Amino acid sequence: MDFTMILPILIGVGILFIVLKLLALPMKLIIKLVINGLVGGLIIFIVNLIGANFGFMIDLNWITALIVGILGVPGVIIVTILQFVL
Repeated sequence: MDFTMILPILIGVGILFIVLKLLALPMKLIIKLVINGLVGGLIIFIVNLIGANFGFMIDLNWITALIVGILGVPGVIIVTILQFVL
């Protein structure tokens, strides 16, 4: 194997490494948003389950899902406070 064969392979591996590194950052963000959304949705379900006894309920729509998905548990607290105020 001579240098003309090794150089393109090293360049290809380098480009592949850079592309995979760039794609890893958005995947981490997507995974974080999905986990926050699932935990937040579970907490909203529990709040609705307990709050049904007291006449309190949080509607689960795209706005509350977005707030909870981005913020997680603090988002559930914010949505709960807003439900009391409004």
